[in-house]
Amino acid sequence: MPFEVRKVVLESVTDAGGLARLIDEQVFSADDVVAVIGKTEGNGGVNDFTRILADQAFREVLLDHGSRSPEEIAEIPMVWSGGCDGVITPHATIFARTPGDGSADGQPRLSVGIAMSDVVRPEDIGRPAMVEKVAAGVQRAMANGGIADPGDVHYVQTKTPLLTLEDVNDAKARGQTVFSEDIHASMDMSNGTTGLGVAVGLGEVAMPAAEQIGRDHSLYSSVASCSSGVELDRAQIVVVGNAPGAGGRYRIGHAVMRDALDFDGIYDAIRSAGLELPHRPHPDDLGGRVVNVFLKCEADPTGRLRGRRQIMLDDSDVHHHRHAKGAVGGVAAAAVGDPAVFVSVGALHQGPAGGGPVAAIVDVGNA
Repeated sequence: MPFEVRKVVLESVTDAGGLARLIDEQVFSADDVVAVIGKTEGNGGVNDFTRILADQAFREVLLDHGSRSPEEIAEIPMVWSGGCDGVITPHATIFARTPGDGSADGQPRLSVGIAMSDVVRPEDIGRPAMVEKVAAGVQRAMANGGIADPGDVHYVQTKTPLLTLEDVNDAKARGQTVFSEDIHASMDMSNGTTGLGVAVGLGEVAMPAAEQIGRDHSLYSSVASCSSGVELDRAQIVVVGNAPGAGGRYRIGHAVMRDALDFDGIYDAIRSAGLELPHRPHPDDLGGRVVNVFLKCEADPTGRLRGRRQIMLDDSDVHHHRHAKGAVGGVAAAAVGDPAVFVSVGALHQGPAGGGPVAAIVDVGNA
C-alpha cells in the first residue's frame, strides 16, 4: 500500500491545524495516519511537557476526524523530540497510508512499519535487557512494514522511557538497581541503549556485552534516531525503508554525518533517496522535492571539532545538548533551505562519535 508523507509547521505548541487541513483536503484520511514524528519548542529535557501537549493535540484531531477508538489512536506512534534551539522550526512529519495496491513495476518506494516493544522497566535502561527488547521490536516493525531486507531500512525513529525519581524509587522497592540515579544522564543512556537495540535488530552489530553499553563508541547504528521522555513505558518504534512494489511517490535514503559541520552527509542522504545532485549542491538544486531530513547529533566527546577547541562540554550555563542542536540545526537548515528540519541530540551509539545518522525523504514522483 502506498504512503503519503507530509510536513506541517506547528504555529503554537498545541497547534494541530496542519494535520486537520490535510485531512479536510482529503490528502489522506484520519484513519490512515500510522505515525507522526515531530519537533516541539520546549527545553528538550526530562521536564519538557510540550511533547505531551503536541501529542494530545494531534491525537485529538485523529479522534475528531476519524472512526478509530481512543484506544486505537493511543497505539499510534507519535515521536516528539523537544527543543527547537537556534533556527529550528517546530513541525511534524505525518505518515499515512493511501488507497491503492502498490506499484506493479516493483520499484522500491517508501514503506513504514510500526511496533511497540515489551515494557522497558527502570532497571532495563542502560543494560542488555533493553537492547534485546528494542531489537525484537525493530524486527516486528520491519515485518509490519513489509520490509524484508535490513539493507532496505534507512531510518528507525524511536521514543523510549527515561528515568524519573519515581522510577528509581520503584526499582528500589522491588529490590532492583538502576544504572545511575542521575536523571538527566538517563536520557542519553536510554537513547544510546536503544541505538544499540536498533543496530542489533538490523544486524549492524552483534549483541554487546553489558560493559560496552554507553562506553564502546565503535558500536553504533547508521540509521537509528532515538529520543526518550517521561510519557511512555515502552519503546515506540517507527521503521522507514523502501519496499519493492510499495508504490507511491516517495523514497528514503540515509548517510552519516561525520561531525557537526558535515553538510555533505546531508546531501549524500538525499542522493541515497534517489535525487541526483551536482558535486557541490545548493538548496535550489533540490527543487522542492525534499520532504524532510532527520538528523541525530552530539557534542564531540573529545572537545574538538576539525582540530579546533570546543566549549560545549565545559559550559555550565547552557547544556551541551542545546549547543549541538542549535549548531547542527543551522547546518541542516542551510543545506536544504528550510529551518523545519528534524534535529535531535543525544547520539550515543547512533552514528560515529561527534557525528550522527541523517535520513532524507524525497518525492521522486510516479516514474
